[in-house]
Amino acid sequence: MWADLMTDNFENYALLKDDDPFQECYEWFWTSINLDETYPKEFLEYLQKMVEDIDAGKVKTYSWEEVKEKIKEWGEEENDDDI
Repeated sequence: MWADLMTDNFENYALLKDDDPFQECYEWFWTSINLDETYPKEFLEYLQKMVEDIDAGKVKTYSWEEVKEKIKEWGEEENDDDI
């Protein structure tokens, strides 16, 4: 909708003959902004801190290969219990 507003491409926004296409596009744009999920500042700061801790080596990380191997082991343990 933002691109439509900026390029004057809003003629298809008018549903009724009395509707103003620009006004409809404008209002839908602002309505759509209110529909977007937003995260609180505290959560974003928490994520930034987590990334900083990972980059600094304060947090142990695991490669995808290690994770896949562990999942495979867990699956085999469950199958052994079923026998």
